[in-house]
Amino acid sequence: MSVGTEIYRKTLLTVAGNKAVENLSIRYGKKLAGKFIAGNTLEEALEEIHILNNKGIMATLDHLGEGITRLSEAALYRDEYVRLVEGIAREKADSNVSLKPTQMGLALDPEEGYRNIRTVAAQAKLHDLFVRIDMEDSPFTQATLDIVRRLHSEGLHNTGTVLQAYLHRTEEDTRDMIREGIRLRLVKGAYKEPGSVAYQNTSEVIHQFKTMIRNHLDQGVYTAVASHDDHIINWTKQYAKDRGISPDAFEFQMLYGLRMSEQERLAKEGYRIRCYVPYGTMWYPYYTRRLAEKPANLWMVVKNMFR
Repeated sequence: MSVGTEIYRKTLLTVAGNKAVENLSIRYGKKLAGKFIAGNTLEEALEEIHILNNKGIMATLDHLGEGITRLSEAALYRDEYVRLVEGIAREKADSNVSLKPTQMGLALDPEEGYRNIRTVAAQAKLHDLFVRIDMEDSPFTQATLDIVRRLHSEGLHNTGTVLQAYLHRTEEDTRDMIREGIRLRLVKGAYKEPGSVAYQNTSEVIHQFKTMIRNHLDQGVYTAVASHDDHIINWTKQYAKDRGISPDAFEFQMLYGLRMSEQERLAKEGYRIRCYVPYGTMWYPYYTRRLAEKPANLWMVVKNMFR
């Protein structure tokens, strides 16, 4: 990521956080956001997952929603996730589950949020499904790690979380999670964070990202590398090849609507590839983070506006 791209990312996230911009985007931008969203309903998302599965692409299914203001909303999300789990099992879809802790009430009542997450994880375990507890911005990092540790202590080993390469604390967290046997998705990080908690220099982020991947592969820990960056993808493939590490020992993860032809190509090459498939109506925060990842995403949306 160049300096210009990093400035673009920070600027767009700042602008997107403006309430007036959010209101206008929600009013006029839903059709454009559809590029990155698999539909409003679970049924629409499951149809998309079947299409992906037929191309050799696995999925992780996410019901959009975060930053709720009432615990009654968390209960509704919990119930939808139980329905989501049952839908994956019923359809025999090759898919995991992803959820956000704040969606389940973490910021409002941590204990109630945990109970909601545990309900989903326990239901998923009945169907031998894996649940990824997504990582949000840095105020929730420690609480999210604590949730996954608590789930594991209660026998719910079908859960894991995400570590973000741009956080200063991630090197130590990676070592701890590997030692504790907690499965991770490794990412660069997509939230706007201050220099006190996150690297601001792209080269430092890339270096830490590679270190995270290397530590997993070297210790024989199943590795989920979530990136659209050709440099990271090619580096991971070459590192594994040089050390005789089987392609079954790791997977690449990408987002629905981005680099879909590349996802198909990786599958045809024999690599494990998983597509993050979101659905629902609460799309704005997710959508703006996608646009902020690189100028090409915004340019793609602008071109679609004039078609």
